Amino acid sequence: MLPNFTAQRIAVGDSELYVRTGGSGPPLLLLHGYPQTGAMWHQVAPMLAEHYSLVIPDLPGYGKSNGPPCDPAFEAYSKRTTAKTMADLMSRFGHERFCLAGHDRGARVAFRLCLDHPDRVEKYVALDIIPTLDQWNALNADKALGGYHWQFLAVPSPVPEKLIGSDPDFYLDHLLRRWAGNYDALTEGSLADYREAFRKPEVIHATCNDYRAGASVDRAHDQASRDAGEKIRCPVHVIWGRGYLARRGGTPLPIWQQWSNCVADTGLDCGHFVAEEQAEECAATILAFLA
Repeated sequence: MLPNFTAQRIAVGDSELYVRTGGSGPPLLLLHGYPQTGAMWHQVAPMLAEHYSLVIPDLPGYGKSNGPPCDPAFEAYSKRTTAKTMADLMSRFGHERFCLAGHDRGARVAFRLCLDHPDRVEKYVALDIIPTLDQWNALNADKALGGYHWQFLAVPSPVPEKLIGSDPDFYLDHLLRRWAGNYDALTEGSLADYREAFRKPEVIHATCNDYRAGASVDRAHDQASRDAGEKIRCPVHVIWGRGYLARRGGTPLPIWQQWSNCVADTGLDCGHFVAEEQAEECAATILAFLA
């Protein structure tokens, strides 16, 4: 998917991460979302690599990365724990300060990384999310039906694992088509990478644990940050799809302004998969903001 990038496996904490690196310039960490892998960046990364040294991991338990053993409180898959893993990964490459972009679940990891390790992040780009606490607090009947996977994936094991595992290709394609504004913009190469990963029972289990953490410990961490008045210190830019996030409530900027005093946004004509449906516009927006 990224032929000019180097792929390697790196043990960080209790995870063994599959990481692609390439490009030259200041460091930029790119984090993918659910139900994807680092391959989601394959159209954007070549444009960013002309200006930045990219680090593109599969998140713990996703794709080709091995995740940590899970604990009853799901701390191992909390965004706080994964954020520390990502910060430690960047230290392995000698990057003590870096820029950061994340989509979907990766954007939630990036959100916690900004709050928990503020001295590490220079600028943060969030793709098509609002923070986890706000997502849960905004739920009503319509939003619960529209985003049913938040509740379904958080059901105790092994219920979602068994149901998804009975036909993982069907469930993956169902989600991608449900969230995409233009499904055909997702390339066969990236779809093959997602399918290969999603056919592994251990990946299904790890990704469910990610959502179980999102329904429990992540909410608690975000609530504690809000109660303490914590805000993201670095500049933030939110890129969102008019055909997905906006459909659920318009621009997310007012919500993000509760977490940052320096935030702007850009809406693109696409669904949820911003970096794949509008790759050139997404890359141009990221580059303009980081510059």
